[in-house]
Parts: sequence; structure tokens; C-alpha cells
Amino acid sequence: MKDVAALAGVSPKTVSNVVTGTVAVRDETRVRVETAMAELDFVPNLSARGLRSGRSGIIAVALPDLATAYSAELVHRIVQAAHERGLAVQIEETATEPEREKELLSRARAQLVDGLILNPIRLEDSVIRYADRLPPIVVIGEVEQTRTDHVRIDSRVAAADAARHVIARGARRIAVIGADDDQEIETATSRLRLEGVHDALREAGIPRDPRLEVNTLPWSMAAGADAARALLAREVGFDAVIALTDSLALGVLHALHAHGIRVPEDVIVTGFDDVEFSDFTSPSLTTIAFDRRAFAEAALGLLESRMDDRTAPPRGLTLSHRLIERASTSGSPAGYRP
Repeated sequence: MKDVAALAGVSPKTVSNVVTGTVAVRDETRVRVETAMAELDFVPNLSARGLRSGRSGIIAVALPDLATAYSAELVHRIVQAAHERGLAVQIEETATEPEREKELLSRARAQLVDGLILNPIRLEDSVIRYADRLPPIVVIGEVEQTRTDHVRIDSRVAAADAARHVIARGARRIAVIGADDDQEIETATSRLRLEGVHDALREAGIPRDPRLEVNTLPWSMAAGADAARALLAREVGFDAVIALTDSLALGVLHALHAHGIRVPEDVIVTGFDDVEFSDFTSPSLTTIAFDRRAFAEAALGLLESRMDDRTAPPRGLTLSHRLIERASTSGSPAGYRP
């Protein structure tokens, strides 16, 4: 740091202020310091900074399944927004293994990370049950709880909006891919989104048919295709499919096409999440969308506030969603009959 200061013609304290960002430095001075740092290949010792500040400058983000398009797009937004705040991000996949969440908590307690953004799949399995022992943490997703800060969209209302949309198109035999009553594989997401579909069915006076509900894990394109094939094997008629993620919906489109079922002429299909490929499927996919950049900013804002004040009561933010109508639900479906 002294070498950088000498080359830039400033004091070591000024170099420290540029490195930490804790004190405002004139743009001209900051540029001189950064130029000197680059010339000398100076790298700040983050471990030493952490000893002084009590922080590492690193946060962890844990999602259940990093292989999905939704996870990739969300992590991209979180990393992008974190870097703008001067934070590095450690990425972890928890799958359905609570032990992985516990490992992350151990790292946080050892000050290897300053806080966590966590997307658990079930409250019953998650470490957030132990709120009194948690480091700074923000929960994202559908697990309903008041123990920690929370960012979410209202998945129940969003799924009901998707169901109302296909009902308005004339659908009455509505299949749901990604949810059923099997508690062994039920998640908070599947439970809430299925409840939303049931809400819309009740409003329209349409009876629920459990034979039209299929869930396979993980929620991938392959699982969507498998679920659609399982639905077809039940030999029940349907005229719409609500897939609880876009990845599932893409698998559904593939399986229906292979079976000679036209979308949207015979069956209309919706997804959930509005990932990039949903606009490029054939036909393009009607889906539920929300602003992932705003979602990332909200989660990071709550996490930084929690790192600054561990005693404040937990806060919850619910972001808005919208239905994007595309070709997969255009027109009135004739229906599939086995």
C-alpha cells in the first residue's frame, strides 16, 4: 500500500480509502490510485481487511437446482447487483439436502461469508427453523415464514392468474405439471402454485380432477416431458396444461408434439418464470414473469440492512408479477381426447 501511495503521490490512508470505499475520494485522486494499483499489480488482502472490519466482503447464494434456466438467470442478476455493491458471491446448490444449508451456516459463523441468500424448498427441512442461531440471512422463494427477511412473488396468485387465463380461452380440463398431493415430493413452490390453480378452478365452478395433476423431480425439461407422457398414459382428456416452471413447460411441448397433439389448436400450454427460451419455443410460451433485477436488488438490500443491524424485526417484500401472453395460448383449444 505504501508503494502504491508513493507512485500515486498520495498518503497510504488515501489508498486505503480507495480500496475500502468507506470514505469519499475525489475522482482525479481515485483514478491516480487505481492506475498505480494496476501498474504495481496490487491486490488488497481481504483476509486482513476482514480482521479489522469483521467482514469478508463475501456473501453466499444457495439455490436448490443450479441446472435450471431460472436459477442461471437469477444467479446472474444477483452476482451482477452484488458486484455493483462491492460484494463477491459464493454460489452453492442445496438440492434436497439440509446438510448443505448447515455447512453454509457454519461458514457464515466462521466469518468466511458475511451473509446468506437462501432458497429452501421446504420449511420443514430448512435451517431457517433455528432463527435464533442464524447469521444475516434473506430467504427468497415460496417458503412462507416470518423468522427471517424474505423476498418473494405471490406464487399462489400468479398461478391463479395463469389458470384464469386458460379458462378465459375456453379450457375446462386443465392439467397441472409439477404438482400433486404426494407429500414426499411436495415443495413449498408446488403446494402454493397448485393451490392457486385450485382457487381459479373453484371461481369458475370447475371441479378438480387429481388425474390431471402430475409431479416429477427434478423440475427439468426432461421431467416435464416425462410428466406429460405419464399424463397421456392415464388416458384422460385435457385441453390445457399449466406447467409450474418454463423448463417443465418446454418438456411438455416436446412430448405433446411427439404425440401428435397440436399447441395451441388442441391444447394450450402455460409456463412460469419467463426465462429467456420461453420467447423462442415453438410456439412461443405464455408464462408468468417478474423483474429478476428488482428481485436481486431487493434481496441484497435486505441482506445489507441485516448485516448492519442484526436486531431489527424481519421484513418481507412481495414483488409484482404479470402474465405474458404468447402463441401457446392463442385461440380456443379443441381438446385432446384419448
